[in-house]
Amino acid sequence: CGDYLDVYSGNDDQIVPILSLGGKGVISVLSNVMPKETHDICALWFEGKVKESAALQLRLLDFINALFCEVLMAPGFEEEALEIIKSKKNRILLDLHTIERPEMTYRSVLNGVAVQQRDNKVGGVDSEAVQKTEKGVSEEQMKDLIFANKIVKHSKSNAIVLAKGSQLYASGIGQTSRVDSLRQAIEKAKSFGFDLNGAVMASDAFFPFADCVEIAHKEGINAVIQPGGSVRDEESIEYCNANGVAMLFTGLRHFKH
Repeated sequence: CGDYLDVYSGNDDQIVPILSLGGKGVISVLSNVMPKETHDICALWFEGKVKESAALQLRLLDFINALFCEVLMAPGFEEEALEIIKSKKNRILLDLHTIERPEMTYRSVLNGVAVQQRDNKVGGVDSEAVQKTEKGVSEEQMKDLIFANKIVKHSKSNAIVLAKGSQLYASGIGQTSRVDSLRQAIEKAKSFGFDLNGAVMASDAFFPFADCVEIAHKEGINAVIQPGGSVRDEESIEYCNANGVAMLFTGLRHFKH
């Protein structure tokens, strides 16, 4: 869960269901919706102190209690909230503290260790999100694009994230083809009844061809964020311009393996 503790920082409180080291149904609590893909959560991370005072918080706590949720992590718990949360037996509560992450990461390899700098930046936050298409993005789309890009940064490459209204609709991860990751995400979103019209797409690395933006557009996605850097970037840009899709380049490739 460690990688998820520093990615969803922002102005909104956010809730991150985590299973098998993956964000399963990330939402902003202020979006006033609850994630649908939460039937088998092992751990739940909450950015912001868990309170009992607001009506939305009460609804959230009732929602959490309805889940199979073994671990709940948050920067703090108020007494009233604790009474509700502890009503479930054997639930583990972790009070999070601010820590400094090491600059380097280590991965064992055959007869050795690979040492590399930690990917501490988020495209569009720590770099400028440059409009590459004739059509720009709205304020709400920009919020969703940054939200999706934060999630895709910590998803196994090749990774595609679809989001709308500050909620993760689906992610396609770990595929050898970026098109396969996109198709996986689309199928997953539809299986949970999400309407992709007006959704946004984030990619952890550039699109080598225009096929991904074409497939996404045909499903109703109308805004895209990606690092850029392909020798065929212009093909994706041309397709977006011809079909009224907005696309931003961040210049930051994540590509987690």
